Amino acid sequence: RPTLEVLLRLAKAYGASLDELAGTAPVTAPDPAPGTRAPAPPPRPGDDKAVLPLTRYVGGLHAHKHVLPALDAPPARPRQVSHDGYEWLCVLYGRLWLALGDQDLVLSAGDTAEFDTRTAHGVANAGTGGPVEYLIMFGPQGERLRSRTPPVPGRTR
Repeated sequence: RPTLEVLLRLAKAYGASLDELAGTAPVTAPDPAPGTRAPAPPPRPGDDKAVLPLTRYVGGLHAHKHVLPALDAPPARPRQVSHDGYEWLCVLYGRLWLALGDQDLVLSAGDTAEFDTRTAHGVANAGTGGPVEYLIMFGPQGERLRSRTPPVPGRTR
Protein backbone atom coordinates (compact mmCIF):
# COMPACT_ATOMS: atom_id res chain seq x y z
CA ARG A 1 0.00 0.00 0.00
CA PRO A 2 1.44 3.37 -0.95
CA THR A 3 1.88 5.91 1.82
CA LEU A 4 0.46 9.40 1.69
CA GLU A 5 3.96 10.71 1.01
CA VAL A 6 4.27 8.49 -2.09
CA LEU A 7 0.78 9.47 -3.30
CA LEU A 8 1.59 13.17 -2.90
CA ARG A 9 4.76 12.76 -4.99
CA LEU A 10 2.84 10.85 -7.67
CA ALA A 11 0.10 13.48 -7.74
CA LYS A 12 2.69 16.22 -8.18
CA ALA A 13 4.61 14.30 -10.86
CA TYR A 14 1.46 13.59 -12.91
CA GLY A 15 -0.31 16.89 -12.21
CA ALA A 16 -3.25 15.00 -10.74
CA SER A 17 -5.25 15.32 -7.54
CA LEU A 18 -5.29 12.61 -4.87
CA ASP A 19 -8.94 11.98 -5.76
CA GLU A 20 -7.96 11.35 -9.38
CA LEU A 21 -5.17 8.95 -8.37
CA ALA A 22 -7.51 7.04 -6.08
CA GLY A 23 -10.34 7.00 -8.62
CA THR A 24 -12.63 8.92 -6.27
CA ALA A 25 -12.77 12.22 -8.15
CA PRO A 26 -16.25 13.74 -8.11
CA VAL A 27 -18.32 13.26 -11.22
CA THR A 28 -19.15 16.56 -12.86
CA ALA A 29 -21.42 17.33 -15.74
CA PRO A 30 -19.61 18.48 -18.89
CA ASP A 31 -19.84 22.18 -19.70
CA PRO A 32 -22.21 22.90 -22.56
CA ALA A 33 -20.66 23.90 -25.86
CA PRO A 34 -20.18 27.68 -26.20
CA GLY A 35 -23.37 29.39 -27.30
CA THR A 36 -25.62 26.44 -26.34
CA ARG A 37 -26.20 27.37 -22.71
CA ALA A 38 -29.80 28.37 -22.06
CA PRO A 39 -30.23 31.91 -20.75
CA ALA A 40 -30.76 32.11 -17.00
CA PRO A 41 -34.37 32.71 -15.99
CA PRO A 42 -35.09 36.15 -14.55
CA PRO A 43 -34.71 36.20 -10.76
CA ARG A 44 -37.92 36.00 -8.75
CA PRO A 45 -38.43 38.08 -5.61
CA GLY A 46 -36.82 36.22 -2.71
CA ASP A 47 -34.49 34.18 -4.95
CA ASP A 48 -31.46 36.37 -4.30
CA LYS A 49 -29.89 34.02 -1.75
CA ALA A 50 -26.21 33.13 -1.80
CA VAL A 51 -25.45 29.39 -1.88
CA LEU A 52 -22.04 27.98 -0.97
CA PRO A 53 -21.65 24.27 -1.84
CA LEU A 54 -19.78 22.41 0.90
CA THR A 55 -19.54 19.12 -1.02
CA ARG A 56 -18.59 18.50 -4.66
CA TYR A 57 -20.05 15.07 -5.26
CA VAL A 58 -22.87 14.33 -7.67
CA GLY A 59 -25.12 11.76 -6.01
CA GLY A 60 -25.22 10.88 -2.35
CA LEU A 61 -25.37 13.43 0.45
CA HIS A 62 -24.90 17.13 -0.41
CA ALA A 63 -24.21 20.00 1.99
CA HIS A 64 -24.66 23.71 1.31
CA LYS A 65 -24.58 26.94 3.29
CA HIS A 66 -27.34 29.39 2.31
CA VAL A 67 -27.52 33.10 3.13
CA LEU A 68 -30.78 35.01 2.67
CA PRO A 69 -30.32 38.80 2.61
CA ALA A 70 -31.93 41.21 5.05
CA LEU A 71 -35.38 42.44 4.06
CA ASP A 72 -36.82 45.95 3.99
CA ALA A 73 -40.42 44.74 4.27
CA PRO A 74 -42.12 41.66 5.75
CA PRO A 75 -41.83 38.68 3.39
CA ALA A 76 -44.56 36.91 1.46
CA ARG A 77 -45.14 33.21 2.16
CA PRO A 78 -42.28 31.25 0.56
CA ARG A 79 -42.87 29.63 -2.84
CA GLN A 80 -42.95 25.86 -2.30
CA VAL A 81 -41.47 23.05 -4.38
CA SER A 82 -41.39 19.28 -3.96
CA HIS A 83 -38.99 16.65 -5.28
CA ASP A 84 -37.52 13.29 -4.32
CA GLY A 85 -35.07 13.36 -1.45
CA TYR A 86 -34.63 14.05 2.23
CA GLU A 87 -33.40 17.30 3.78
CA TRP A 88 -31.97 18.42 7.09
CA LEU A 89 -31.38 22.08 7.84
CA CYS A 90 -29.87 24.01 10.73
CA VAL A 91 -30.21 27.77 11.27
CA LEU A 92 -26.90 29.43 12.13
CA TYR A 93 -28.00 33.06 12.35
CA GLY A 94 -31.25 34.99 12.09
CA ARG A 95 -34.81 33.73 11.73
CA LEU A 96 -35.85 31.38 8.92
CA TRP A 97 -39.44 30.90 7.75
CA LEU A 98 -39.93 27.27 6.71
CA ALA A 99 -43.20 26.64 4.89
CA LEU A 100 -43.67 22.87 5.00
CA GLY A 101 -46.92 21.80 3.35
CA ASP A 102 -49.60 23.80 5.16
CA GLN A 103 -47.38 24.35 8.23
CA ASP A 104 -45.50 27.59 8.82
CA LEU A 105 -42.49 27.31 11.13
CA VAL A 106 -40.12 30.07 12.24
CA LEU A 107 -36.72 28.67 13.14
CA SER A 108 -34.02 30.59 15.04
CA ALA A 109 -30.28 30.06 15.46
CA GLY A 110 -29.67 26.51 16.69
CA ASP A 111 -33.02 25.17 15.50
CA THR A 112 -33.06 22.25 13.07
CA ALA A 113 -35.66 20.65 10.84
CA GLU A 114 -35.67 17.47 8.80
CA PHE A 115 -38.24 16.42 6.25
CA ASP A 116 -39.06 14.34 3.22
CA THR A 117 -38.72 16.72 0.27
CA ARG A 118 -41.72 15.14 -1.47
CA THR A 119 -43.64 17.39 0.95
CA ALA A 120 -43.97 20.86 -0.60
CA HIS A 121 -41.47 23.17 1.10
CA GLY A 122 -39.94 26.62 0.81
CA VAL A 123 -37.93 29.07 2.90
CA ALA A 124 -37.71 32.83 3.37
CA ASN A 125 -36.18 35.32 5.74
CA ALA A 126 -38.71 35.51 8.59
CA GLY A 127 -38.37 39.22 9.22
CA THR A 128 -36.60 42.49 8.71
CA GLY A 129 -34.00 42.02 11.46
CA GLY A 130 -31.07 41.07 9.23
CA PRO A 131 -29.81 38.23 7.06
CA VAL A 132 -30.40 34.53 7.71
CA GLU A 133 -27.66 31.89 7.46
CA TYR A 134 -28.43 28.20 7.47
CA LEU A 135 -26.92 24.85 6.52
CA ILE A 136 -28.68 22.26 4.38
CA MET A 137 -27.82 18.60 3.99
CA PHE A 138 -29.77 16.88 1.25
CA GLY A 139 -29.75 13.20 0.33
CA PRO A 140 -31.50 10.88 -2.10
CA GLN A 141 -34.92 9.49 -1.31
CA GLY A 142 -34.77 7.09 1.61
CA GLU A 143 -31.38 8.32 2.87
CA ARG A 144 -31.65 10.03 6.24
CA LEU A 145 -29.11 11.35 8.69
CA ARG A 146 -28.25 8.85 11.38
CA SER A 147 -27.08 9.85 14.84
CA ARG A 148 -24.47 7.42 16.15
CA THR A 149 -24.30 8.93 19.63
CA PRO A 150 -26.64 8.07 22.50
CA PRO A 151 -29.12 10.75 23.60
CA VAL A 152 -28.08 12.99 26.47
CA PRO A 153 -29.79 11.75 29.69
CA GLY A 154 -32.69 13.97 30.77
CA ARG A 155 -32.84 15.80 27.44
CA THR A 156 -35.56 15.40 24.84
CA ARG A 157 -35.19 16.07 21.16
